[in-house]
Amino acid sequence: MTHILPHVHPGEILREEYLRPLNMSAGALAKKLNVPRTRIERIAAEQTPITTDTALRLAKYLRTTPEFWMNMQISFNLKTEEIALRRELELIPEIDRAA
Repeated sequence: MTHILPHVHPGEILREEYLRPLNMSAGALAKKLNVPRTRIERIAAEQTPITTDTALRLAKYLRTTPEFWMNMQISFNLKTEEIALRRELELIPEIDRAA
């Protein structure tokens, strides 16, 4: 499998592209989103994934789309699993296209 995008947790994007430029703390964002402070802190610290609920809230407040956040999370999950399963995946044969 070819890697096009780097292995980036969406929390890094949230922290580096939104919180820092806005000079906003995770707690302040959590308050705006009406979620527990620890939820945003853990996402920004790359300790927990973005849920659909959080993606919807981030999209509304940050004027993005929920798909933006969910696609980042799915990509991160796939790459993490691919690394974990690399040897096992190598044992799985590919379908014969001629069949």
